[in-house]
Amino acid sequence: MKTQADKLKELVKDSSKQDLKTKVIAITSGKGGVGKTTLSANIGYALSELGFRVALFDADIGLANLDVILKVSPKKTLLDVLKNECELKDILVKVNDNLTLIPGESGEEILKFTDEITINNFLSQLDIFNDYDFFIIDTSAGIDKKVLMFLEAADDVIVVTVPEPAAITDAYAMIKVISENKDLVYMILNEVSSEKEANNIFSKILKVVKQNLRDDFRLLMLGYVKRDRAVMSCSAKRELFIKELPNIQVSNQIFNIAKKIARISERKVLDEEKGISKFFKKIFSSF
Repeated sequence: MKTQADKLKELVKDSSKQDLKTKVIAITSGKGGVGKTTLSANIGYALSELGFRVALFDADIGLANLDVILKVSPKKTLLDVLKNECELKDILVKVNDNLTLIPGESGEEILKFTDEITINNFLSQLDIFNDYDFFIIDTSAGIDKKVLMFLEAADDVIVVTVPEPAAITDAYAMIKVISENKDLVYMILNEVSSEKEANNIFSKILKVVKQNLRDDFRLLMLGYVKRDRAVMSCSAKRELFIKELPNIQVSNQIFNIAKKIARISERKVLDEEKGISKFFKKIFSSF
């Protein structure tokens, strides 16, 4: 006799969509307060300014605030879709011509809606993302079962940390857990004083990774962002620094990270399966 989990796996298996070009990227951190959400929003905006279509999914359970940073006011969230109170297209918030926000909600309540009819209805609406290039997920911080579910399902994972001992320790702990299911993790060093400091910290983390994790696991540095008062000022005013101050050094560093993400995506264009359908297939199949 088939269990509900078996039925869900069959259901998502049959939900093939034409979104194979969409790259799902999860941005996470070992602890809070390292600038993860600020980076997610600014990287998403940078990719949109480079001409890519980007969807930002606010999956920061309990602290969903991408809407505040992006200065938009969602009327409904993903929870309303799963409750069948509206359609997926109704909750999308347009930030600019290429950037769309998918408002999040309490993950615990969202994960209650896993019956066959609800999932079938949800999956049938995913074709609205067919022509998106990137689906960026801003996860909660820390090692949590719900966070790891998003990380395992994503095509790529980016771990953010800052030059503080506790943050670096927690970042390594996160990388160690992710390495159990991923062969590659990217890292961004945030709020560093210089490129030299960023490289030194990354080298130390990489040394520990090579000493303790499996030989075929790779940790790559995606980039760094320097500590800048302009960033703190924009954050206090709930503004995107890359939008308000596009020519400052930290904005250029974000654009460099976005360009590197784009190049990585191009190299992986021949992957046999990726995209939104695959991502949610993995999410629902894990229940």
